[in-house]
Parts: sequence; C-alpha cells; structure tokens
Amino acid sequence: MNENLFASFIAPTILGLPAAVLIILFPPLLIPTSKYLINNRLIATQQWLIKLTSKQMMAMHNTKGRTWSLMLVSLIIFIATTNLLGLLPHSFTPTTQLSMNLAMAIPLWAGAVIMGFRSKIKNALAHFLPQGTPTPLIPMLVIIETISLLIQPMALAVRLTANITAGHLLMHLIGSATLAMSTINLPSTLIIFTILILLTILEIAVALIQAYVFTLLVSLYLHDNT
Repeated sequence: MNENLFASFIAPTILGLPAAVLIILFPPLLIPTSKYLINNRLIATQQWLIKLTSKQMMAMHNTKGRTWSLMLVSLIIFIATTNLLGLLPHSFTPTTQLSMNLAMAIPLWAGAVIMGFRSKIKNALAHFLPQGTPTPLIPMLVIIETISLLIQPMALAVRLTANITAGHLLMHLIGSATLAMSTINLPSTLIIFTILILLTILEIAVALIQAYVFTLLVSLYLHDNT
C-alpha cells in the first residue's frame, strides 16, 4: 500500500469532531509566565527575546503604529511556537493550512489598509499612481497597483504555507528513505540519517524565520499606512 505524503497535513479529528481549534490553542499554554519580581533564567531569556524582537519591529513606526506592538509580538510568538510544535513526530502543523494563514493575514492586512485610508487618505491614494506617470499609462498603473495591493494577504499566506509544507514533505521523504535503507545498506543509512538531522536543524531555523518574516511584512504594511 502506497503511503500518502499529505496525510500529515489533514486536519485531525477526535471522535469525529475537528481538533484543529484545540491544537491552535495549545501553543500559548507552553509559554511560561511568572508573578515574581525576580524571574528565573528561562523567563528572563524569554522576556529579553520578546523585548529585542519588539524593539526591532517597532523602531520604524510612529506612535500610532506602535499601538500594534502587542498584537505583532503575540503573532510572531504564536506562529513560531506552532511551527516548532509541528516538527514533533505524529504532530499536526496548523500553519500548513492555507485557510488558517489567510485567516491571520487578511484581517491584519485589512486593518492596516483601513487605518491608512482613514488617517492618510491622500498618501494611501498616492500609492496607486506614482509621481511622473505618463497620462496614457495612468489607467493601467492604477489597475496594476490595485491588484498588487489586493494580492498582499494572499502572498503572505502562500509564502508561509509553501515554506512550512515543503520542509515537512522533504523531511518525510528523507525519513522514509532512511527507514527503507536501514535494512539494505548501513553506510548509506548513516549518511541519509545525517542529512535528516541537518535538515531538521534547518527546519527549526525556517520555522523561526518564517514567523519573523510573516510578522515583519505585516509590520511593513502597517508602516506604509500610518
């Protein structure tokens, strides 16, 4: 019987009920919190990383844009923890679902765009027509810029989905090859297993980088509209 490579991307169910909501709510429970004035090293390191990430993303924003700092920090933590948990065996990665990524990208993009049209209507409309455009090209450029604006949330969601899905598929294929070669050729198995370990390390980096890229692009859309 042929193994389905995409079986791990199917949303799991418990007693016939979808369990994706419970899985999505699980990563925040793993983030430690403390009510003490002096924290341990784990929480201190976590707070330092959050402060560093927040400072880097918010440095280019004005006062109005910085009101989104809590949402953006929560977004990057959620995506990073979800991607990392998806690397565990027999786990499900919600960020491989295009529908979920669109559900994150569209509201954030729409909120930034609506804020731009409310606060800086002239600058927002100026993006549709670059300065110095020849008169015959004006209708075409307006259409192109409108399509470019509307495709931004789709690009956000597809980028995250494609990178996470491709990495999981590659790990699945190399893991299956390692298992198949273990009974045939031991030296080849060791080489493939070494590649699998290196790929796993790479996927951990990709999981964190994609969370940062997704949040950074949302931050850039916000910067353009505040």
